[in-house]
Amino acid sequence: MAERKLRFAHALLPQGWANDVAVAVSPEGLIAAVTANETDELGPTIAGFAVPGMANVHAHAHQRAMAGLAEISSTGTDSFWTWRETMYRFALAMEPAELEAVAAQLYMEALLAGFTSVGEFQYLHHAPDGSRYGRPAEMSLRCLSAAATTGIAITLLPTFYRYAGLKNQPAAASQRRFVNDAASYLGILHDVQTEVLKQGNARLGISPHSLRAVAAEELREVIEEFDRLQPDGPVHIHAAEQSREVEECLAATGKRPIEFLLGNFEVSERWCIIHATHMTESETGELARSGAIAGLCPTTEANLGDGIFNAREFREEGGMIAVGSDSNISVSVAEELRQLEYSQRLRLQARNVLAGGPNRSTGRTLFNAAATGGARALGQPQGAIAAGLRSDIVVLNQQQGALIGRTGDNVLDSWIFSGGNACVSDVFVAGEHLVRQGQHIDGPNITARYRKAVESLKAKL
Repeated sequence: MAERKLRFAHALLPQGWANDVAVAVSPEGLIAAVTANETDELGPTIAGFAVPGMANVHAHAHQRAMAGLAEISSTGTDSFWTWRETMYRFALAMEPAELEAVAAQLYMEALLAGFTSVGEFQYLHHAPDGSRYGRPAEMSLRCLSAAATTGIAITLLPTFYRYAGLKNQPAAASQRRFVNDAASYLGILHDVQTEVLKQGNARLGISPHSLRAVAAEELREVIEEFDRLQPDGPVHIHAAEQSREVEECLAATGKRPIEFLLGNFEVSERWCIIHATHMTESETGELARSGAIAGLCPTTEANLGDGIFNAREFREEGGMIAVGSDSNISVSVAEELRQLEYSQRLRLQARNVLAGGPNRSTGRTLFNAAATGGARALGQPQGAIAAGLRSDIVVLNQQQGALIGRTGDNVLDSWIFSGGNACVSDVFVAGEHLVRQGQHIDGPNITARYRKAVESLKAKL
């Protein structure tokens, strides 16, 4: 395949907004060159505002099928822990083909929202009765296949899950599909790596579930082996999401979760700490200075009543952030960034908290931060429209109501704080035009398979 060019009327480049932008795409889907103010060349120009594709750093695909079905109070004092029991019921029912169909629907919706890559934190490993599949990585590979179907780039993060709680509490029957010892988990990891290498836009990482679910010595064993496979590969872990988790960690170890991780592991730029909601001032500063990325999932954190991340303080200490859809109660670049800013406004009773200084666009600051942090967290070559990166580009519709009359950074502010998903018109991944005028090129087939999977799941629950 020869080099080709994409032409955009307006585009957000690292140096700022530009007009009449030509993007040369290599046969491998990378950006070979970017030229602004190029008006002489023939070829169609895509109207609208082109921005870099965003990374969705944290998703549990299987939870897409239950989005919206845990909003009826079960006890009158509902919490993350009661929600989790609903999630477990869905998880125990899902077969491989159903997971693949649900994952494909999620990944398509992510593309339609402006995400061009996804970090799949995948812990649904075994058969519904807890027995092993003939191929250890069966369920993770179904997610890999779903990504190929939709065209989204994926960083597959098979999850190491061993225990039900701190002090090596045995896993419950409802967790039987998740559980591996270090050896069986590494078997899954090796199997996944073989297939990831065959898929051009796929990457491999690991996701020790949490300090509740893995023991420190086993986690070190897993990281040591992963280092041999992929020395710079991403390491993602849930930490300090819930107050109860912090209390249990203190009781078991004498340390808070973030404090324990920083004191016992070489937490660095390759780490993505998911949630990090409940941190002290000291932990906030130390985590920021470690280079680790805070993987924030603001709509899920709000939906589950987790709490509010110390975003202003973390950013002031130089901390990097990324966003994810987690439980997939909402799948939206705009909504995650909006909820992140709004949570800070409610916490601090102020406006434009994360703008980063006077006369700066809050939307632009948030978008740039999440795009850069997300690319690093997933080990994906994206995050800017620039030579050497993958040609992951999202086009916002200038005729959509929220964007009419907007220019420059006002485009991002209006998309994030007003227009939302309806503003996304076209999406390219590695130069491939996957979303055209708001429709995925294989949308009807993907949704038909999803509908069949949901009907099958409903019959079993």
